[in-house]
Order: sequence, then C-alpha cells, then structure tokens
Amino acid sequence: MRPKEHFHGSDLEKIEAVYGIKKEDIISFSANVNPLGVSFRLKETLTGHIDAITKYPDREYTSLRKCISGYTGTDYHNIVVGNGSTELISLFIQITHPKKALIVGPTYSEYEREVSMGGGRSHYFSLTEASEFQLDTASLTEELSHDVDLLILCNPNNPTSSVIKRGQMREILDYCKRKSITVLVDETYVEFTEEPEEVTAIPLTEFYNNIIILRGISKFFAAPGLRLGYAVCGNHDLLKEINQRKNPWTINSLAAIAGEIMFTDEEYMDETRKLIRTERRRICGILEKNPNFKVFQPHANFVLVKILNDKVTSEDVFDAAIRKNLMVRDCSTFPFLSNKYFRFCFMLPEDNDRLLDVILDIVQ
Repeated sequence: MRPKEHFHGSDLEKIEAVYGIKKEDIISFSANVNPLGVSFRLKETLTGHIDAITKYPDREYTSLRKCISGYTGTDYHNIVVGNGSTELISLFIQITHPKKALIVGPTYSEYEREVSMGGGRSHYFSLTEASEFQLDTASLTEELSHDVDLLILCNPNNPTSSVIKRGQMREILDYCKRKSITVLVDETYVEFTEEPEEVTAIPLTEFYNNIIILRGISKFFAAPGLRLGYAVCGNHDLLKEINQRKNPWTINSLAAIAGEIMFTDEEYMDETRKLIRTERRRICGILEKNPNFKVFQPHANFVLVKILNDKVTSEDVFDAAIRKNLMVRDCSTFPFLSNKYFRFCFMLPEDNDRLLDVILDIVQ
C-alpha cells in the first residue's frame, strides 16, 4: 500500500523506515539546500581552526557580526546572532508577546507554532493562485486593521517562491508603523533571487524600528548542521533585550569561524547564483511547455507546481519520485494548497534531469 504520511525535507529517517531506502541514497529536492554543498573555502580552511574549541567564544561575537555587517551592508550594531534563526524567532516572540499575529500564507509552519507557544493567536492572510501568489498590499492592509500586533512575512516565500520587492515592503511598513504593528521578515531564501538587492529589506532597518529580519546559513550556504542564524534590526532596545535573554555562547567557536569564512567566499556565492539562475530558467522552461502543469514564477531556489491532470495528485508525484530515490515536497499540508501542488528545489543538472523524467512520465 502507498503510505499516506507526509514528509518534511529533513524527514529522511522516516522515509528510510517507510520505503526501505537508505537515507544516504536519497537526493532531497525538498530541503531547498544549495546543491554545491558547503563553501569551497570552508572545506579547505576550517580544520586549520580546530584549536578554537579549546577556548570560549567571544560572548558578543563581534568579529562574526562585523563580517555579517560587511556581507549585508548594515551596521554591525544592528545584528544579533543565534543558534539558527529558530532560536531568534523564539526569543523575539517571547519578548514581544504578540496577542494576534497575521501570517501571510501558505508558508512555513514554525511561525504559527512559535506564536502559539508564546500564548498568542495566529490568523492567515491567503495568497491566491489567481494573483500568481503575489501579495496584494491593499487587501493585506484591510486585514491588518483588525487588532493585529504582529505581521509575519517570508520573503521569498516558501513554498510559493514569490517575492515582495522593497518598494512594496516600504508601503507595508508605513502602514504597520501607523498601526503600531511589528513586522517579522524571514529572508532565508533571499540570496537565491536574481536581484537580491531589490528584494532584501535590510536597508529599511535604517529607517524603520518596527521590522526585524531573520536570516541563516542553512539553505544558501548548505550548512543547516552548524545552526548559525542572525537577525538585523534597527530597534536597539529590542536587540538589547534579545541579547539579555539569549543564553551565552549559543554559537560554538567553530560555527562562528565558519560563518566568517563563508560570508567572504565570493567564488562560492557566484557559482551558486549562476547554477540556480541557469537551472531555474531551464527546468521551468521545460515544465511550462507541458499542459499537465502550471508553473508559478519562482524567485528562490525552488518552484511551486500545480498538477492540471485530473488523474494525478501530489502524493502520486511524491511516491513516483521517492521510488527513484528522489524526494519532492507534497504541498497538500500547507494552508490554502491542495493535493494538486508540489514543490521541488533546483539541484545539479544531472539530478534535475532525473527528476524531470519522473515528473513528465507520471502524466503520460
């Protein structure tokens, strides 16, 4: 029988148990991680810093924050680091205690979980297929008028791969400022966009104190195991409180050093952007020609696809792919999506071709 369970990109152990496939043999198109692996420079140099574990890290992580400052183009005083962006989300929610959060979805489920754990309620503003999952600012602000104190945006959004450009983000911030609404923006995937400088809201933190931006190294730098995240915010009172509540040394010495190495590896970053840009255009171009699929324009390193064939579901696509040791994301568990949607990220060309063969074969 075909398993009915839904799997997250990190659920390789579950898949191993259900399908009898070794997790080492699975190519995960669901995890959205850079297919190049970790930074070239990091591989060559990190072992030379092994003695760093004999000392405590700097409690302020000043060197790391200055490196992130150079990478992002903001003052290092506006940066706080944490044990992955998940820790920073938790701290932010604990401090701000939102009573009612509005989450733009479909999106990552962790936001709702954290708000709930902080005692707040979450409501969703739905991105619609009719608008190609692009955010309509006027409709959003209508929803924001109802006692919302926190707005949560993922930009680019997961799983829709849609973006909010900076001009539109400024409009949202202006409205939220008037309504005393704080805005949390998750920019996990912004480095994968064609023109990240037009998407990132980091420059806006110089002018707005009601926005906090989260980023990490899990996806673009392919290092989820290092658990290094950072937030950028112009509200120094909020940053001070985050630092006071945060446990000391939540980032180990090697992770801090690795961050400094990765954020300066220009060759790696250029290779990543070139690969994703080329494969994004190539793969989507092929699927767009097939009448069985609707491809929503992707801006990140993954694409949301709708199945137009009445006889095929997202579960069918998942099952067919995993039996070839390829894992896609069945999106039927996301709010506002059905069993006609699936998502996959762009990997190396030869792996992308293998997945394409499976996807195209299932609708024949």
